[in-house]
Amino acid sequence: MRWRRNTLPAVLAATLSVLPSGRRNGYSHSGPTAVTEDSLSGAGGTAPAPDRPEPPSTSRPGEQGAHTAAGRPDTGSDRGESRQRLRAWAELLRVSALFSVPGDALAGAAAVGRRPGRGTALAIGASLCLYEAGMALNDWADRDEDAVDRPHRPIPSGRISPAAALGAAGVLTAAGLALAARAGRPALTVATGLAATVWAYDLHLKHTKAGPAAMAAARSLDLLLGATATATGVRAPGGTSAPDNVAAAAHRGLPACLPALPAALVLGAHTYGVTAVSRHETQGGSTGTPLAVLATTTALAAAVLRESWGRAPDRPGTTRAEAHAGPVARRLDTGPLGKVTDPVRLLAVTLTGAYLRTAGPPLLHAALNPSPPLTQRAVGGGIRAMIPLQAALAARAGAPVTALAVMGLVPLARSLARKVSLT
Repeated sequence: MRWRRNTLPAVLAATLSVLPSGRRNGYSHSGPTAVTEDSLSGAGGTAPAPDRPEPPSTSRPGEQGAHTAAGRPDTGSDRGESRQRLRAWAELLRVSALFSVPGDALAGAAAVGRRPGRGTALAIGASLCLYEAGMALNDWADRDEDAVDRPHRPIPSGRISPAAALGAAGVLTAAGLALAARAGRPALTVATGLAATVWAYDLHLKHTKAGPAAMAAARSLDLLLGATATATGVRAPGGTSAPDNVAAAAHRGLPACLPALPAALVLGAHTYGVTAVSRHETQGGSTGTPLAVLATTTALAAAVLRESWGRAPDRPGTTRAEAHAGPVARRLDTGPLGKVTDPVRLLAVTLTGAYLRTAGPPLLHAALNPSPPLTQRAVGGGIRAMIPLQAALAARAGAPVTALAVMGLVPLARSLARKVSLT
């Protein structure tokens, strides 16, 4: 009995050790035959056989298994493709340079002694559309050249088709002209000239000696568009059109924007220099052009501070705000630097210094080392410098609030330029 009592546990232990570990006590604890909650099906029990329909899931949302997610459309991939498509269009349209456009209309409004209004807003919208139309048309016209020099651009890389770029240019041009038409017939006339200049530059004049002049004319017309739309789009205090003012503006027509002509010429001269430098941005090698443009930039800054652009405050239709702007403009002309204690004058000097600080150093670097990267950086600096130049012109015209509003675009332009190239 003692032997049986001692040997029986040993025999049982030996028998249990022979059995597979997953079958002890008739339950599966591990191994491939385990019957447990199936993480693939998301429901308790075994997974459905391939030839049987899957039973309805009883799990909560978000707990679906791997095989159900595999049959679902890959939304992450779709979102990635959408982002890539948007980025391609952002590169094609140079959206980082968009913030250099609204200041044209605002500086034009300040030059004619008007506060920005409905006509100014319409001019800004028209300018943005025509500017983007020019960008799309530019890449469409240069698609063969970009395939060699810039194969990463949206059209040569195949991310945007040439037909889509050309179609976008046409639609944006029509939209810009439609917005200008809402600002009045004189504004539409200026916008038509601007659109014709943009298309002529991109399709032909770009590769001729007249290219920089055409681009300068386009930027000058853009400022005159804002001046015309603001000066002829006068509204009565009640929000309705004032018949006498509108009739007078229609009778005056384009001469209404003549007070803005000096500011337009300054902005056009700056654009001429930037365009002249840009003609060497893919190959580099030009030292004289950046130096000449640097000298021109310095001369323009001096002109902003010293040129006499006073307006006659007693002209017909002059408002009280315009009458006040005349003495302000005259105060700015006191001496070569004027009264630096005058807040408006001090603002004009500060903004002019910001213009020089933005455009000058990249031009100097490009002159010392005319490599393509530094030349492209000089072009980008010239584009960014348009904003402080527009603000300086507005302050020079006696509109400090407008000048500060224009300078408020600088942080936005700088932030977007880090994501999308200006050139």
